Amino acid sequence: MRRKRIGVVETSKRDKTIKVRIDRLLRHPKYGKYMQRRLVLHAHDEKNEAQVGDVVEISECRPISKTKSWRLLRIIRRTGQV
Repeated sequence: MRRKRIGVVETSKRDKTIKVRIDRLLRHPKYGKYMQRRLVLHAHDEKNEAQVGDVVEISECRPISKTKSWRLLRIIRRTGQV
C-alpha cells in the first residue's frame, strides 16, 4: 500500500513536474484554536496535463529526482469546474 494524498496544484511550470499544496487544520494542544498547516510536495506529471488550481490525487513512488518521490494518479477537479 502506497500513501495517497489529495491537494491543489500550485505551479506546473517545470517540465513533467507539478508542485502540490496540501492544506490541513490542526487543533492547538493547549489553547484549542485551529491552525492552518501546509505541506508542499513535488510530483511527476508524465503528460503535463495538470494545470494551476486543479485538485489532484498523488501517490508515493520511488525517488525520481532529488525532490520528486510522488506521482500524479488522477485529476479530480479541473480549474473552472464546479
